[in-house]
Parts: sequence; C-alpha cells; structure tokens
Amino acid sequence: MKQFTGTYTAIVTPFAGGKVDEEALKNLIQAQIAGGVDGIVPVGTTGESPTLDYDEHIRVIEAAIDFAAGKIKVLAGTGGNSTREAVYLTKAAAAAGADGSLQVAPYYNKPTPEGLFQHFKAIAAATTLPMVLYSIPGRCGIEIGVETVKRLAQSCDTVVGIKESGGNADRVSQLRAALGDEFTIPCGDDSLTLPFMAVGADGVVSVASNIIPREVAQMVKTFAAGKTDAARKLHEKFFPLFKSLFIETNPIPIKAALAMMGTIEEEYRLPLVRMSARNREELKARLEECGLLKAAAPSTAGVLK
Repeated sequence: MKQFTGTYTAIVTPFAGGKVDEEALKNLIQAQIAGGVDGIVPVGTTGESPTLDYDEHIRVIEAAIDFAAGKIKVLAGTGGNSTREAVYLTKAAAAAGADGSLQVAPYYNKPTPEGLFQHFKAIAAATTLPMVLYSIPGRCGIEIGVETVKRLAQSCDTVVGIKESGGNADRVSQLRAALGDEFTIPCGDDSLTLPFMAVGADGVVSVASNIIPREVAQMVKTFAAGKTDAARKLHEKFFPLFKSLFIETNPIPIKAALAMMGTIEEEYRLPLVRMSARNREELKARLEECGLLKAAAPSTAGVLK
C-alpha cells in the first residue's frame, strides 16, 4: 500500500522572542487537521531546519507528533549534508513516533551518484522508518538521479517515495516508469501540483496549505477522483497566490502571510529577513483577492461631505 499520498503541509516553524513558539505551532497543526490534509512535514525547508540546533529540531518533531495526535501523519524532515547528522535526527524522529522521514539531498558538498546512494543507504540502515527522498536541485545544487532512486528503492525496503521539486514533469514520468505504481511521488511545488498529478504524481507537499489547507486538500482529492474541471478551477483561483508565495525565498512569504492573518509572529532567523515593502504589498493583494484578508477601507481623509 502506498504511503504519504495526498496533501502534506510543509509546516512553518513559528518563532517568538527568538524561540520556537509551540503554542502557535499547535494552533497551526490543529488548523491543518480541521482542513483535512493527510499529513504535515515539520522542519523541512519551510520549517527553517538549517537554523535550528539539534535539540530544537528534535523538539519540533516531538511537538508536531504530539499536536497531530494520530489524526494526521507526520513526515519528519531529518535530512542533512552530513550523513551522521541525518542518521542522528532520523533515529530521534523514529524514537519520537514519526510516521516517516523526509531526506533532502545533501547540499553544498555535492556528492556523486555513488555518494548519494551510500548516504541514503546508511540512513535507511539506521532505522526502520519509511523514507521519502527529496530532490530539489535549485537549493541543493544536485539532482537525485532516476537511476539512483531506482537503485535505492531496490536495495532499501524503507525507501518508499521521492518528493520531486525540480519543476519538470518529465522527471515524474521517468520516475514512474522506472519505479512502478507503488512508489510515491509527491509534487514539491504548489503551482505544479495538477500538471505533476496528470503524469503520475500522488499529491503535493504544499507550502500554500499552511494558509489554505482545505482548498489545497480539496484540489488534490478532486483531481485524484477524476473531477479534473473542478480541480482546475481551484488551481486557477489560487494560482496567483501560489506564485506570490515564492516571490521571495521560501518561507519568507508564507510566514509573512500567516502573520498578516494574525496566526504567527513574523519572525525569522538570519540569514532570512522580512520581505521588501513592494513584495509585501503584492502578497497582501493576493491574500485579499482570495478572501484571506479583508481589504482596507478607502481613506476618507480630506473628502468634503
């Protein structure tokens, strides 16, 4: 049976006063449960994992599992560019009760295909936790090749999927042809969810569902049920928002949007900083268009009565 299909929210890590805001995280996760998503991905790219220390990273996973309360799955981000680090975090996630781990390709050190294979194989050997690989060459500088994914799936029973964030639907077709129907391939880009699903992807790991969980989940479920026109209408409605949420480096826009909606404090850790004023206005306009913010009433200052 396939695992980790449908809609998984790449949940943000809210901060307040320099610390993880667990109350805000709890509220976010409860909103995801109410919105009907299938699961969450804590401490991935959107969760600002590179700026969390080990204790914080593990605590966010533990808290996410606690707050999810078995109602939705938790696919914990435990990858890294050091194999020892990834093994350490994955063991901790397994001990905490995560449903699976998301393993990003090592970044900066740019391993060879053999290095990638040995890296993921070592992590798979360390626990029995199901693993979803994560190929995002725009951030990591390397792609997890189709042959490497196939080799891992054949060698490691716990390698069950790959989050595909390369922006290329051809890759989905290549992966599906190489790995068969039981291998899970979630899309990693909100705006490409339907194109990727049309050629074999199994849903999305979504940034937008932080603010519109019900709508993203509905779009994915509707398309999977063969109601393509209804799914396309949802895609068309939210496509401008999908694009605006990446107008600056993720997770800056999604955290700004959540803050505008009064859900979290708008706090990042360096080197991430607040959005530019111009981009903030564009994002605000998209949120208003989608009915997520009320448009400000026109000013009556200086108007004769």
